[in-house]
Amino acid sequence: MNIEDLRFDANGLLPVVVQDAGSGAVLMLAYANREAVEKTLATGQAWFWSRSRQSLWKKGETSGNTLQVLEVTADCDGDALLMRALPAGPTCHRGTRSCFEPNPARLELGWLAAVLETRKGADPETSYTARLLARGVERIAQKVGEEGVETAIAAVSVSARGPGEDDERRKALIGEASDLIYHLLVLLQATGVDPAEIKNELLRRHGFASTGHS
Repeated sequence: MNIEDLRFDANGLLPVVVQDAGSGAVLMLAYANREAVEKTLATGQAWFWSRSRQSLWKKGETSGNTLQVLEVTADCDGDALLMRALPAGPTCHRGTRSCFEPNPARLELGWLAAVLETRKGADPETSYTARLLARGVERIAQKVGEEGVETAIAAVSVSARGPGEDDERRKALIGEASDLIYHLLVLLQATGVDPAEIKNELLRRHGFASTGHS
């Protein structure tokens, strides 16, 4: 992103939408001047301009709830920014993870699908994803089946837990479910199905209009 292309308003500011890079949830809206943008890009930490205090501020400077910035993107007109970040704790000053609660974006996997896309041309010797893709759809489908069974077994184990067993069994279920989702995304990639098509089908089933976009 070229700062020279940004269009700051008459007060030298532009709005910044902060998005959780992991879940896709919108965390907060703030404003930044040129110096705040420069400090964010230079440090990888979120800096903004406080309109009430008329000063620069670093997110989490006093609370410790910082934002590790992974990407800053300008909109099509260059007069607003999208900041994708990893939050270290609640983002809102009221102690909630987002200033926009309730926030429905609890699990967003576009980032993982994008990572898997980059693995297609990787060396199978060093990339498990590339190795799976090289083995073909049948092998990947087999792995999805195996992980599905293991996830189901782990879920039954959680439901039958005894005293003191909750944490370990939940961790096992989370691990198996993560494996299942990962292998399912690899299978979709191998068969040419965009995860956005799954999202749109689920939206359709629940009575929402599908945009046709990811």
